[in-house]
This record gives sequence, C-alpha cells and structure tokens, in this order.
Amino acid sequence: MSARHRVSKLLLRQGIVYSGGKAWTGVHDTWLRQQRFELLGLQMAYDTAYETMLATVARRDRLDKAIAAMAADSPFTPVVDRLGCLRGVSTLTAFGLAVEIGDWQRLSGRSIGAYLGMTPTESSSGQSRSQGGITKTGNGHARRLLIEAAWHHRQPYRAPGVDLRRRWEHAPSVAAARGHAGNRRLHTRWQAFIDRKKTPVIANAAIARELAGWCWSLAVLDA
Repeated sequence: MSARHRVSKLLLRQGIVYSGGKAWTGVHDTWLRQQRFELLGLQMAYDTAYETMLATVARRDRLDKAIAAMAADSPFTPVVDRLGCLRGVSTLTAFGLAVEIGDWQRLSGRSIGAYLGMTPTESSSGQSRSQGGITKTGNGHARRLLIEAAWHHRQPYRAPGVDLRRRWEHAPSVAAARGHAGNRRLHTRWQAFIDRKKTPVIANAAIARELAGWCWSLAVLDA
C-alpha cells in the first residue's frame, strides 16, 4: 500500500487524478504506464516509484502463494480450515491467527478479547464509570487481522459467496454451520450499530472483538 501511495500521491501533486473506475486494476495499470512528464527528474522519480510498486506487488504475490502452500500442509491446517468458515477470514488471515495465537485452549471466548487488547479502557471514580478506546495490548498482528476481517461483516449476508462456499468444503460440516451462524450474527450486530448511528470505526472494533470469540469457538471445536 505504501508503494502504491507513492505512485498515486506523486501524480496527485501534479494534478493528475485517475477517473476510469476502480484503481489498481488492469485498466488502471495501462493508464499509469501512459503517464509522461516533460521534466526529466520528475519522469525518473515517477518511473522509479512505478517500478518499485510493481516489484513490491510481485514480491507480495510470491509470499502469499508460499504462505497459502504452508497453510495447506502444516499442524495449523485443521484450525485454518475451520476459521475460514467466517467471512473476512480467508486462508492468509486464518493462518496468521492460528500461528500468532498458537494454543487456543489457554483462552476462552471471554478472555480472548482482552488477550488481544480489544477490550475498552475504563476509568472509574466513585459511582462514575467511563469507557474509552480499546487497550491495544497483547498481540498487535492478530488484532490487526481481526480488525480488517470485521469490516467484511458490514455488508449484508444472505447466503455464502463462491469463495466462502469453497472454504466450507475444506471444513467439517459442524464448523461450516457454526461459521454460517457467526456470519449472520456479526452482520446483525453491524446493522444494530448502524441503526444507533455509531461511528463505523468504533462499531468495527466491537465487531472485531466478537469475531475473536467466534474464531476461538471454531479453533477449539474439535478439541
């Protein structure tokens, strides 16, 4: 993302804005390659930023492919397959959570939120009680994965999509059923926050905390 930002912000400083649809697609890439500048230094800076972005994306794709191969054949594979029954928890996210948390048995559905620093801070004095943002203690990488995954539950959930059904095929039927229940519950919670006009970032943090509990229940399902 940083490499892409360097390209887009360099263009933006020159008043050049892409308006041909979704960014970072084949059409967008064709448009990027067509950009030319009269100043030699500016052209060199742009070419360097663009080539760096291409190299970074290629390296990311190679790493993603290698991680997916490891996730399919490792001691964590059963947990990865079960976690993948939830929306937003694809192979890379599930493998990341499985590796980062490791032994799910030492946690519970209630404690995993605190373990990942996803419970709100609290300031109490006498009869007053005030809650603030999440504590952000514990495993930061796992927390970021859950925060990213939680945004997927904002969209309506009526039936599993093609990718989700494909992941369900690798998991036990009981895990798929639980994942389906979790997906419905988490979207309902998102809708409740929207109806109450909660700030999306705050609502998503709460959804991510509950998502952590659903992940825990799937991780220990066969234990």
